[in-house]
Amino acid sequence: MSPTSLPTHRRIAAVLVLIPTLVALALWAFAWPAARTAPRDLPLGVAGPPAATAPVAERLEQREGAFDLHRYADEAGARDAIKDREVYGAVVVTSEGLKLLTASAAGPAVAQLLQQAVAYQAAASGQEIATEDVVPAPASDPRGAVLSTSVLPLALAGIGAGVAVTLLGLRGLVAVGALAGSAALVGGVAAALSHSWLDALPGNWWAVAGTFALATLAVSGAVAGLAALLGRPGLGLGALLMMLIGNPFAGAASAPEMLPEPAGVIGQWLPPGAGVSLLRSVAFFDGASAAGPALTLTWWAVLGLGTVLVGHAVRGRTAPATHTADREPALAG
Repeated sequence: MSPTSLPTHRRIAAVLVLIPTLVALALWAFAWPAARTAPRDLPLGVAGPPAATAPVAERLEQREGAFDLHRYADEAGARDAIKDREVYGAVVVTSEGLKLLTASAAGPAVAQLLQQAVAYQAAASGQEIATEDVVPAPASDPRGAVLSTSVLPLALAGIGAGVAVTLLGLRGLVAVGALAGSAALVGGVAAALSHSWLDALPGNWWAVAGTFALATLAVSGAVAGLAALLGRPGLGLGALLMMLIGNPFAGAASAPEMLPEPAGVIGQWLPPGAGVSLLRSVAFFDGASAAGPALTLTWWAVLGLGTVLVGHAVRGRTAPATHTADREPALAG
């Protein structure tokens, strides 16, 4: 049944229900994580002799559920852990006093939070603390604004490609080729702007471009795949999933561990969140901890493109049976 065949009062009622529902969903998806941002089992290192670090660890653990403490024998071990993205920072106990190691490239908001939290703990014990940024954000973008704001354009690019391929009637290998080509061009353009021009995402240019491309392909493949299976309603479902769930749950402005549960976990299983994590790894940490998000993006891309290849064939086989079922009452009459 076509929507235009419904009575006017039902169409008006649908608009009156649909728009407020979408607004409520958008406000929940974006406002809830922002309003509940706080550390939740945030990986943090404590380095030094066990006897010296015990009081520091005890004070940090007083903030129940805030930090997931990792213990290291010395400062060198803590530095390696930060560079390997095992922890976001570390408190080092030295003979001269306390020292805080941070990595603003892993999230400027997290580095600032650690400075505030550890400085408060040090002040409570009458100690001073020195701070060193082990993996700093680039001087051209100290707040990480380019990376955090890249989530929305990438999601829009992927959704737009999936919608375009579907509405233009492209199918099979032609559709897959169009999606892959579009993603590759998006990756090149995004890297040219963020890496070459703004100098906000250093690291290997091809790795940055490849990450942008893979993230876009994961989104566009998912949207087009859902459309191939469900028809045009699949476009809406894919867009809502990527835009209203994947985008705000990505943790791009802070970190997944700063979002309320289970938003951070869900976000990392969706392409926008996995794309941000992979981009941080290749741009600032020489690819450390890149395997997980890379596999997540690849899984979405392969599954989506595979569905594009077979989805129309599956719908084509089920369509005649549906039409026959629709005609049976008329024939019986």
